Amino acid sequence: MAGLRLGPLLRYVDGSSATVWVEASRPCTAEVRCSGGAGGTARTFQIEGHHYAVVPVTGLTPGTSVPYEVLLDGTRVWPLPGSPFPPSVIHAPGPGDRLRVAFGSCRWAAPPADGKDPAGPDALDALAARIAADPEGERPDVLLLLGDQVYADETSEATRRRLAARRDPADPPGSEVADYEEYTGLYHESWRDPEVRWLLSTVSSCMIFDDHDVIDDWNTSAAWLADMRATHWWRERLLSGLMSYWVHQHLGNLSPAELAADPLYAAVRATPDGTHALRTFAARAEADPASVRWSYRRDFGRVRVLMVDTRAARVLDEDDRAMLDPGEAGWLRDQVLADPGSCDHLLIGTSLPWLLPHLVHDAEAWDAALCRGARGPRWTRFGERLRQRADLEHWAAFPASFEALADLIAEAGSAPGAPATICVLSGDVHHAYVAEPAWRSGPVDSRVVQLTCSPVHNSVPLSMRLGFRFGWSAAARALGRLFARHGSCVEPSVTWRRTGGPWFGNQFMTLTLHGRSARLRLERARAQAAAGGRARLETTAERELAQ
Repeated sequence: MAGLRLGPLLRYVDGSSATVWVEASRPCTAEVRCSGGAGGTARTFQIEGHHYAVVPVTGLTPGTSVPYEVLLDGTRVWPLPGSPFPPSVIHAPGPGDRLRVAFGSCRWAAPPADGKDPAGPDALDALAARIAADPEGERPDVLLLLGDQVYADETSEATRRRLAARRDPADPPGSEVADYEEYTGLYHESWRDPEVRWLLSTVSSCMIFDDHDVIDDWNTSAAWLADMRATHWWRERLLSGLMSYWVHQHLGNLSPAELAADPLYAAVRATPDGTHALRTFAARAEADPASVRWSYRRDFGRVRVLMVDTRAARVLDEDDRAMLDPGEAGWLRDQVLADPGSCDHLLIGTSLPWLLPHLVHDAEAWDAALCRGARGPRWTRFGERLRQRADLEHWAAFPASFEALADLIAEAGSAPGAPATICVLSGDVHHAYVAEPAWRSGPVDSRVVQLTCSPVHNSVPLSMRLGFRFGWSAAARALGRLFARHGSCVEPSVTWRRTGGPWFGNQFMTLTLHGRSARLRLERARAQAAAGGRARLETTAERELAQ
């Protein structure tokens, strides 16, 4: 009899359809059955001995929430027997409904060995507990996970024990994951957390990778990539990372129609074992990143969400360095400007912040100039060493791409029927803040904000807190100008100011969007001593972005 190994995850949802992702213990037919008659079935496909299904659910009624159950070969496997959680539901949004979008990044999911979590309470655990305690109360309609869903390079003690049972940990990559099977262990560790498992079964999610999903500072530069390719283990690590991402995260980002039209998905399902087809795809993506698009668009009524790949889509040639390759940049431009007047809010999800603390921005732009040779060969070598050691690889480290995004946002925000808000949603930098730009060329009609929020669950050392606080200061801004002058950096077309934060802790932000109004809330997880250390959510900040 087939068992449920992982999931279910509620992924794509619109007014009449949804997808539910599962991993089963053996080949079978997966079924999602909703009260009221909606549902769907899918046969599992196999990758590296694992069996998965993405079940398309049809027949939903806009504006309703319906409980569902999962069956494998006709036997109910979800809800779990004796589950303390309420039934998992699929909420199909109706036209004009209020939309709540929660987002964050950087969830190191390893459970503490002794019950004491050094990273503090998990914000997703706290969110799950709140929803479970009041199923009819407020909850996000969609959860945007903006990178570092798993940490392939920072493994837990339990994972290290599993790796040591398979291979000699003295051999590279040591305590980091090496292949597809080891990646599956990371997803199991992350998504079998009881609270998070239930949360992801009842709140729709959109995902995009960042560096730790593969390795820290993935695709920092051409020199970095050459060094990695010179190792004997890198290619298997990257192919396995892309394969596991496609299975566990990317498929659920697609609508049922997109899945039905996807040639790789068809090829994987058409054979008893889809490993070869998926591995061939990953090898092509490794050799030619521009041949694959991981970015995608989701529309929620008059809210447009663009999730942008800022890792695999990079151009690393120093003479033509770009955050997005030409095809990806063209796709983003087309989606931002498509159907003028059709959206009230434009959300651009990019794991890496567009607007950083001023010192960090100037240091990254300065370093990029050094690496291009602005101060000669010795400075070029210094710039590359600094770039890799200090993680100088955000939008500011790709100055042409930074300007292109600024120009695109200004164009969209000044067009007839411009959105009420254009929000750039990011994570990565282990603190939260709000920054607002102003264009030197003149005002933009839309309210434009950089909303950065991380981590969901990770440690934030004191040195990082002090560094980022200083990075926003006036003294740091003056120091940054010195860097910029030394590198003969071109002045950005935008200025910006921090209007909220910095906030530290395990946290997430929620945008509540209704018509052309937008409200932002930041919530932090805090442990409750009186409740046995269980976490609760505390509102740290709340403000109107548009009325």
